[in-house]
Amino acid sequence: MLRILLLLAISLSPAPAIAACAEGALGTARELAVDVLSSARIGKKHFPGTLPLAPKEVVLTFDDGPSPGNTERVLDALERECVRATFFLIGRNAQAHPALARRTLAAGHTVAHHTYSHPWLNQLPLEKAEAEIARGFAAVDSALYGHAGAAPVTPFFRFPGFASSPELLERLERRGMAVFGADLWASDWNPMTPAETLAQVLGRLEAAGRGIILFHDTQPHTVAMLPEFLRELKRRGYRVVHAVPSHQSARAMPK
Repeated sequence: MLRILLLLAISLSPAPAIAACAEGALGTARELAVDVLSSARIGKKHFPGTLPLAPKEVVLTFDDGPSPGNTERVLDALERECVRATFFLIGRNAQAHPALARRTLAAGHTVAHHTYSHPWLNQLPLEKAEAEIARGFAAVDSALYGHAGAAPVTPFFRFPGFASSPELLERLERRGMAVFGADLWASDWNPMTPAETLAQVLGRLEAAGRGIILFHDTQPHTVAMLPEFLRELKRRGYRVVHAVPSHQSARAMPK
């Protein structure tokens, strides 16, 4: 078994406001800074451990964007409720829609990585899979910052379809990447109505009581149900936690 070194430093102070929040907005309860010494493997659907969330705390994550016509509506819904989330972008989508990728970052969300073209990496030769990951890093960072360095700015990665392999996990560990799975998901890749999506994810959340939730901002039924989902979180007493790399946390930033 691979030895995983992970230090999770938790900032207990509330996250800064995204914008002027409407009275009664859900808000972001706190920021959770993830300091990866080697490689973190996060999410109980796939790995033994997850983020140290208290009861009724959730981390919201969205995969596969940016998606014009959909991602904007997701960002609008999150902004209305003063909520911050994590977006795992596909490199070619960020490359095609850099302004939308930059809007996501400018809104205060964590922008992370989900390969260049979304293949099942465990079905590729190892070197080709590594090249696909690296190309995704470069495309996202180039869209966000105008250039790409040797390492991605945000060291968070999620496998498409959660199709990892021991060899790829080890190599990502060497690069200091946090590999995110999830604790529960909406299964929103399946055809559903917004009402069915909402009922399914709320039922799973009530059963789990907390966790990292996986959505897709490419799915119109997810986009349509999101405002009501956020209102339901508030009604039911859930709190949103914003996961960030430790070097990007409010505590780590200069005053």
